[in-house]
This record gives sequence, structure tokens and C-alpha cells, in this order.
Amino acid sequence: MLYQNKLTELRDEQKLTQKELAKLLNIDRSVYGRYEKEYQIMPIKHLLILCDYFKVSLDYLFNFTNQNLYVKQKETDKMILSKRLKDFRKENKITQKKLAQELNTSQSTIADYERGKNMIPTPFLYTICKKYNISADYLLGRINNPKYLK
Repeated sequence: MLYQNKLTELRDEQKLTQKELAKLLNIDRSVYGRYEKEYQIMPIKHLLILCDYFKVSLDYLFNFTNQNLYVKQKETDKMILSKRLKDFRKENKITQKKLAQELNTSQSTIADYERGKNMIPTPFLYTICKKYNISADYLLGRINNPKYLK
């Protein structure tokens, strides 16, 4: 993933330390350091806290776009994600089985995301958005438009 450079850049612009951001996320500084260097993948919930803190979109943080379409959300709704993921998949004529193969997971895992049972993990969201040029912020219900990235 490519959020490493943006996170470091945003932190440096605000003259913040890793320790300060770790405190914001309620994690240890060393864990934040591993997230920032991408030695460990940051969960979506932490990425969204940072997006809100820095007032940037997730698409911007992922380097999918240079245009920052930040919209403050109280929390991500798994049901919006489930509907939008399913609609996206059907619109692109992708079966659950095919999407599962692309993500190296099981069809039942995809079905769980589409039922709103579980939140999609960061690497799966990133992979889908990157491959199909769809907005991560759109899938998570943070924006309604644009659906697809340019």
C-alpha cells in the first residue's frame, strides 16, 4: 500500500510526532511507527481517525487521487459498505467467488462483508479500489460521488 508517504508528509506538515499520533489512536508509539512504515497494515478504523484528524479523504491517503474530497463522518456504516460492495460487484459482473480469488480469501468471507457481518480489512479494500478504480471513500459510505476515480 502507499499510505506511508502521505502519513509521514501530513505528520511532518503539522509538526507532530509519532508518539502524538499514537496517543490519538490509543496505541503504542512503536505500533504507530510500524504502521507508518507499512511494516504492519493499519486497520481501516485507525486510517479513518487519521483522515478525520488531518481532514483528508481515504482516497487521498491511499494516493489514489491528488484531489482531497474530505467529508467528516461519525462512523463507517458496515451496511452501507455491504450494499455498495455488492452493487459494485454486480455492476462489474464479478462473482463472489471471483472476487474471493482475487483477494486470496474465501467466498464466504466476501458474503460476510456483503451481509454487513464484518468490516472489510484494509488490504482487501485497497486491492479492490486500486484494481477497479473505485473510491474507497465511496465504498465506505463517506462520500456519495464520485464513485469511480479518474
